[in-house]
Amino acid sequence: MVSAPRLVIAAPASGSGKTTVATGLMAAFAARGLAVSPHKVGPDYIDPGYHSLATGRPGRNLDAYMCGTELIAPLFAHGSAGCDLAVIEGVMGLYDGASGQGELASTAQVAKLLRAPVVLVVDASSQSRSVAALVHGFASWDPEVRIGGVILNKVASDRHEALLRDALDESGLPVLGVIRRAPQVATPSRHLGLVPVAERGAEAVEAVRAMGERVRAGCDLDALMALARTAPALPDEPWSPAYAPARESYAPARGPRPVVAVAGGAAFTFAYAEHAELLTAAGAEVVAFDPLRDEKLPTGTAGIVIGGGFPEVYAPELSANRPLRRAVTELALSGAPVAAECAGLLYLARELDGKPMCGVLGAEARMSERLTLGYRQAVAVSDSVLAVAGTRMRGHEFHRTVLEPGAGATPAWGMHQPERRVEGYVERGVHASYLHTHWAASPEVAGRFVAHCRAR
Repeated sequence: MVSAPRLVIAAPASGSGKTTVATGLMAAFAARGLAVSPHKVGPDYIDPGYHSLATGRPGRNLDAYMCGTELIAPLFAHGSAGCDLAVIEGVMGLYDGASGQGELASTAQVAKLLRAPVVLVVDASSQSRSVAALVHGFASWDPEVRIGGVILNKVASDRHEALLRDALDESGLPVLGVIRRAPQVATPSRHLGLVPVAERGAEAVEAVRAMGERVRAGCDLDALMALARTAPALPDEPWSPAYAPARESYAPARGPRPVVAVAGGAAFTFAYAEHAELLTAAGAEVVAFDPLRDEKLPTGTAGIVIGGGFPEVYAPELSANRPLRRAVTELALSGAPVAAECAGLLYLARELDGKPMCGVLGAEARMSERLTLGYRQAVAVSDSVLAVAGTRMRGHEFHRTVLEPGAGATPAWGMHQPERRVEGYVERGVHASYLHTHWAASPEVAGRFVAHCRAR
């Protein structure tokens, strides 16, 4: 049974302050000595970094498109096990989901799957009495979504607060917090959203501290905790990486654990916590390395995983680390398993914005003005270290770079949404693609990858 008290922090639209409020709540409750489990609806990698900083626990994603609705409660149970409270930050507006697919992957759908009360964060900066109509509309749109209260954000003054409270008195929904405009809790953004925690260091720590202070001062934490406790128990078994690979053809083998080097550091911050857990459960020894700082791969590396991030921001520094680029290239050309997603794809290219990269792939990458963003349906074009030909997976693209050519002689994926195309590279033991995937939905990916590492 899943019994953790829980709250979903949602908003009418993006830009309302969900991340500030959700992260602030996590920090404020953690400061009270509670074990807080942080979650994020959707594929976003950056917000969970701030959540992790606020709670000291891994930020985990709940993505009903990539993982399927049936895994949302088990993944939540896995992440929230042993915690006093779970805070789930929503995505976009409350009812916004995968384009053209109804409520799929929306915050509302996840709230219903978790039977969790919703707290609506409203940007009140340009309204007064109209706030009541807005809140009423969101609260009555779907009777299965239980909005338990409102937090008013970006409130200008005592007079403004009084007008808002008077308007909401007739809505029947309590005001659980009022947060004034506060520049010090803002976090800087760039071409793909917030700047990740790993790149900001002490600034990120201060930002999260300030969020926690603002929320503590402006919100009724006792009332919010009481609301969280109204969430009923769920009859779901927690997802476990320990048994996930065993259900497939690549159960852990006995013998030495092959070392899988996983890229991290400021340039490669995009990763789902479950990936490392699955690799470990499949029999690997997972060791992190930083392509910005480390000049050698971890001792005994049998395979490499290079996830997403911002290599375009660090192209000169990545290029300058010639010893590591050479080590990655040599291992890849030897046939070792290498899984590269988005940023990893760029790192394996010949060059990025004119700066030499690893040169494993015969392609060149550059920044562009166009944002490529959205969920994708894909099928493996050929056998690789991650999948057998014909394997269907769902994923997500999120980048402002262009790779030329976009596909090798043997592409990684055939895309079926939103348009038909082939994409990525399968060469030797390399699988490189722009597509981000969530391995919890297909645990055989980790098992197959580790099996290839073990076979070397």
